[in-house]
Amino acid sequence: MIKSILVANRGEIACRVFRTAQAMGIATVAVYSEADADAPHVRMADIAVPIGAAPARESYLVGEKIIDAALAAGADAIHPGYGFLSENAQFAEAVTAAGLTWIGPPPAAIRAMGLKDAAKSLMANAGVPVTPGYLGEDQSPERLKAEADRIGYPVLIKAVAGGGGKGMRKVERAEDFAAALTSCQREAAAAFGDDRVLLETYVTRPRHIEVQVFGDAHGNVVHLYERDCSLQRRHQKVIEEAPAPGMSEAARAAVTSAAVKAAQAVGYVGAGTVEFIADASDGLKGERIWFMEMNTRLQVEHPVTEAVTGVDLVEWQIRVASGEPLPLKQDEITLSGHALEARLYAENPAGGFLPSIGVLEHFKLPEDLIRVDTGVEEGGEVSPFYDPMIAKLIAHAPTREGASDLLAQAASEVEVWPVKTNAGFLARCLDHPDFIAGDVDTGFIEARIEALAATPAPSEHALASAAMAVTLDEEGGAPEPWTHLTGFRLNAPPRTAMKLYLDGAALDAPLESEDLPGDVLLTDEGEIVVFDAGETFVLTTRPPVRDAAHGGGGDGAVRAPMPGKVVAVSVSVGDKVARGQALLTLEAMKMEHALTAPFDGEVESLAVSVGDQVSEGTTLARLTAPAS
Repeated sequence: MIKSILVANRGEIACRVFRTAQAMGIATVAVYSEADADAPHVRMADIAVPIGAAPARESYLVGEKIIDAALAAGADAIHPGYGFLSENAQFAEAVTAAGLTWIGPPPAAIRAMGLKDAAKSLMANAGVPVTPGYLGEDQSPERLKAEADRIGYPVLIKAVAGGGGKGMRKVERAEDFAAALTSCQREAAAAFGDDRVLLETYVTRPRHIEVQVFGDAHGNVVHLYERDCSLQRRHQKVIEEAPAPGMSEAARAAVTSAAVKAAQAVGYVGAGTVEFIADASDGLKGERIWFMEMNTRLQVEHPVTEAVTGVDLVEWQIRVASGEPLPLKQDEITLSGHALEARLYAENPAGGFLPSIGVLEHFKLPEDLIRVDTGVEEGGEVSPFYDPMIAKLIAHAPTREGASDLLAQAASEVEVWPVKTNAGFLARCLDHPDFIAGDVDTGFIEARIEALAATPAPSEHALASAAMAVTLDEEGGAPEPWTHLTGFRLNAPPRTAMKLYLDGAALDAPLESEDLPGDVLLTDEGEIVVFDAGETFVLTTRPPVRDAAHGGGGDGAVRAPMPGKVVAVSVSVGDKVARGQALLTLEAMKMEHALTAPFDGEVESLAVSVGDQVSEGTTLARLTAPAS
């Protein structure tokens, strides 16, 4: 049995593997970049080894450093997690060549499934149904165009070495094919160093169905049923569930047997996922489900399979890598209830889903309600160097409706500030009537993006919470509530509402005496931060001075329009400034952005210094207008 495991990864998946390893009595070794020196996965491990600078290409993607760290720490096995080097056959070979155990599939299986065209040919020869299309070696534009015409439009162009939605184009008409092909090839060459493409018939109502498979070194292969990952945005999974809604026993038998055939065809050992595309225009039918690709690693969404089968997939990985046979036979693996997972990202749905970075000054997840897998904590920092996923929210219940309701509630209870998240967006997806009905496909989100991504107004309860927090604040500096009451009339019951402002717009917040849910934060800048239905609202008692401009707010707050680093502060507290005068300079996305005064006034406060990394929406400075 393996005695010590190094996890060649970071964040949530490193913590996930460590939990199981430690429960099995196995010592753990973490590796970390400079950006992750204080990360939870580093403290969780028995030993932690630094491997380089923050960029992944200088740390987590350098196989030699990881192997050296394992040898130096006395580890006898390496678990790759997902992403980074997890599907790198050369790295897997180097691990075993160093005398270490590779907790993953054989390098030959990784290679066989690594190129989409070769994998599809291999699957077709093994009797696994594949999407109708073209996988040929002739990559001339003329041949590709002729094949597209033969397949019929719409047609999908996909990079042979692609993944993650890169190098993929849908072509609706023959006359658009040439331009789409050129664009796809250019993107594929830049992302993968390989501009070869394949063609597939475009399924008009596609669902993404995948099957968890597991093999051992004794020739056994089993499946652990299917997952539905159809809720995607730009080919990136958002919500996953198991089992797939609307899956008949006949369709399940067809897709799971095809997945087992796929794994057997490459001599698969360990955890893997066989992905299929299903034409759901007339329900899920076995003859309308085709092989798409195989991921030769543990998937991000593996917890939903663990929930419905009761199997710890990481434990199975460790046992199989140690040479043990699979712990269960196929007829011993059963389904129980329904599970859903939502990926919590540090991003701003209302701002085009741009990543949001910075310090997690407030970070509260519903861990008392559901399973939460995370690798960050309050006070930690979301950096620009890695994937913006900060947690996975996993709900399990006897029914799909129960699991969906539970996950929607959990997403609504997420509280994160000042980093933005997609929690409210997730809650709205889960609460949508079509999702509740199981009427899903891969175009679900894009077809409803405006409604799902738009930030709703804060509820009356949220506004009341904010008003009561101001009223009850004992720290000083909070305004007396009666100065903000509206609707008072002599000899009539007063309408006890406090005037608050959100993005310069006035709102009446009722003053209620009963306890109200959710935390409210009062910042040093006089802002009231309230959490409501997964959203974070920043309110103020200050009325807007005038129209905001150039990163400034109507209440005098100058906020960061995007995540970035403060590279210059051009004013001091007490300075008189003119409208349009540069106050600070923010560096973001390798460009400098000057933030200017929104009106003539005086610098009341400065909240940042040169060198500070700030999140989008962070208040950097505040101005007051001259007395009229």
